[in-house]
Amino acid sequence: MSQPTKKLILSTECVPDDIVFDILTRLPVKSLIRFRCVSKSLNSTITSRIFITTHFKLNEAKSLSNKDSHNDYLLYTSKSEYFSFNEEELVAFVCNRDRILTEISRFKTPFCFLDGYFVNCFCNGIFCLSRYDDDTIICWNPSIRKFKMLAPALLTEFFSWVTLGLAYNSQNNDFKILRLMCSQKSDEEPDGPDRPAEAEVYTLSTDSWRKVVISVDSSEPNIGYVYHTSPFIFFNGALHCIASTNNGRFILSFEVNDERFHKIMLPQDSLGGYQGCLAVFKGLLAFIVLSRDIDPICDIWVMKEYGLVESWTRKSVPIDWIHFFLGVTDNGELLFGNDTELNLIDPEKNLNQNIRVSKRYIRWVGYASNFMESLVLLDGGKCIV
Repeated sequence: MSQPTKKLILSTECVPDDIVFDILTRLPVKSLIRFRCVSKSLNSTITSRIFITTHFKLNEAKSLSNKDSHNDYLLYTSKSEYFSFNEEELVAFVCNRDRILTEISRFKTPFCFLDGYFVNCFCNGIFCLSRYDDDTIICWNPSIRKFKMLAPALLTEFFSWVTLGLAYNSQNNDFKILRLMCSQKSDEEPDGPDRPAEAEVYTLSTDSWRKVVISVDSSEPNIGYVYHTSPFIFFNGALHCIASTNNGRFILSFEVNDERFHKIMLPQDSLGGYQGCLAVFKGLLAFIVLSRDIDPICDIWVMKEYGLVESWTRKSVPIDWIHFFLGVTDNGELLFGNDTELNLIDPEKNLNQNIRVSKRYIRWVGYASNFMESLVLLDGGKCIV
């Protein structure tokens, strides 16, 4: 902390409160955490709900307006070489425009990773952790080393698949989690139809769940299955995932502000691939499809006009044999992975570059184009020690 800054903060009685508030909202998270120790009044200001919200909105606006800002990240949680789970970390790399990865930070993971939790989804720097064997969910903000155990979910009946989506609610300056559940077939009717999926929504500010009705088509209102292998994409104020009914696959969207579901049809020629995932490609909703051909092909289907099925367009890119798709960088490069390495592919120039990140001790790997630091959970989360 520099001496001039310290004098300003310690002499707040000479500066109007609104000016101090405005100055503080423009400071980085690390500085704000340190300034909490200066005085009780500063601590009270920084931990208040209105300050946390104002600081978040300014950071979000800055991130969206600055095209040269580094908010394009490769993330993974690592284990030590000797499998000491106490040393697990979240590692963040910047995907630079020169196609070189630069490590910028390491965050100690919550102790709950010891109990089998994994990263399920994330949005704007907030991570959602869950387990395979129960309904417990945790929100985690690594930038301030805080996490929060969420209230118990309402739908606790055994389901074959549970899919979570985390989104920022701009209307109420809040975070929401959509929880979709697809039931197994009953023992009495193992060959019978799938039970319809059910849904509930969690609101961070109230720490509570509410059941919501999935209804997208009056002729076929029930969603039978949600593809957990294609995680939610938060785009255009809505969460998007791949779902299906008896009539086939489609995109199920959930508008976060008004909590309404919608159905967006996939391009008909896209349904033959062995893996399909949603992504955001150069600011547009996209469906990435990997083929089973002898010479593997990646089809990039882009929706030129959001919601208009006729606007789907395709670009095919040859690829090496890969196992999973991770995401699309802000530059439109595709990030893939296999058992030993990560690959960055430029579909415009047909360039394929290996990324030297050892996967031997990686528990989870993901990609984020909206990773940002914030004070979310500062007023109610538990500290990681």
